[in-house]
Amino acid sequence: MDETEYLENRLNDQIDWYDRKSGVNKKWFQRIQIMLLIMAGLVTISGVFDPEVFYWIHYVIPVIGALIVMLTGILGLKRYQENWTTYRTTSESLKHEKYLYLTKCEPYNSSNAFNILVNRAEALMSKEHSNWTQIAKKEPEKKDN
Repeated sequence: MDETEYLENRLNDQIDWYDRKSGVNKKWFQRIQIMLLIMAGLVTISGVFDPEVFYWIHYVIPVIGALIVMLTGILGLKRYQENWTTYRTTSESLKHEKYLYLTKCEPYNSSNAFNILVNRAEALMSKEHSNWTQIAKKEPEKKDN
């Protein structure tokens, strides 16, 4: 693979992938957090309603509580905030390496600049993949019944 192929087909592709995935995870994290804040606020202000007038409050509040528990579990399971920050960091680090390479700044001001770029970029991607693998191993395995 030559320099142009690597930059276009590998490095730019990975930068775009991490950038997209970071954005998706950020949106989901923020959406769920906003829903949790709204629901927690609704539970808090439910105390001011007269249960004899607002009889339905006894049904709505437990449902909101259950939704809070489920959404909190989803945040823990899907790790949206962690993925958002990890993917953003990897994307920005890859961009940083690419721009240093394109401008021939240290350490890319030598005759083997392309090899250095490949090694450093692949190390960044490998590190992120390794972190993901470690997290995936910690998740409970499904058991067949």
